[in-house]
Amino acid sequence: DIHAGGEDLIFPHHENEIAQSEAANGCQFAKYWMHNGFITVDNEKMSKSLGNVVSPDELVEKYGCDSLRMYELFVGPPELDCDWDDSGIDGVFRFLNRVWKMVYANKASDKAPSKDEEYIVNKMIADVTKRVESLAMNTIVSTFMESTNKLMDVTKKEGGLSKSTLETLTVMLAPFAPHIAEEMWHELGHENTVFEAGWPEADESKLVQDSVEIALQIGGKLRGKMQV
Repeated sequence: DIHAGGEDLIFPHHENEIAQSEAANGCQFAKYWMHNGFITVDNEKMSKSLGNVVSPDELVEKYGCDSLRMYELFVGPPELDCDWDDSGIDGVFRFLNRVWKMVYANKASDKAPSKDEEYIVNKMIADVTKRVESLAMNTIVSTFMESTNKLMDVTKKEGGLSKSTLETLTVMLAPFAPHIAEEMWHELGHENTVFEAGWPEADESKLVQDSVEIALQIGGKLRGKMQV
């Protein structure tokens, strides 16, 4: 059904495959074609012949599988080239560490979620679900980062997060960072696997905000903020 490969294989490699296979078998070779862009280093294609290959084994040893997995999603749409940058995977590694610490610090919480907390979580569910369906994987990772930063602000303001918020965040991270999500799920007191939890649905009623913060500018300069 699906045949994939780099964009440099479209011609002549894949055209030859189609010609040979359909001539030999008398039926359609593949229904769907997926051609990915290149990973580049300093704007040159990463390849063994150029000797500029980054070893995934070394990256996994240093950052773990989940960081590598999420960074590969984060760098951009799969059909476009992306330039490899080690500082990028380091940023994803720091993000996953922040999430782990947030879960560990609040895992015994019996706090009910605040209105701000409910809004952030339901907005995250709605946005990530929409982006999964459109395969916009790089924007999914940035949505997790933005939502987590907002939840950390709630933690500072309200002294913690609810267990239900941490559970939802863990379940949603699981397809993208399965190893750390499984560990966090067990830290939250569950004995089954996180993948039995089921994907959450956004509560539309929680996406209505009573107030928003707006910036006040005078002469093009930020002078303050206010709640409206």
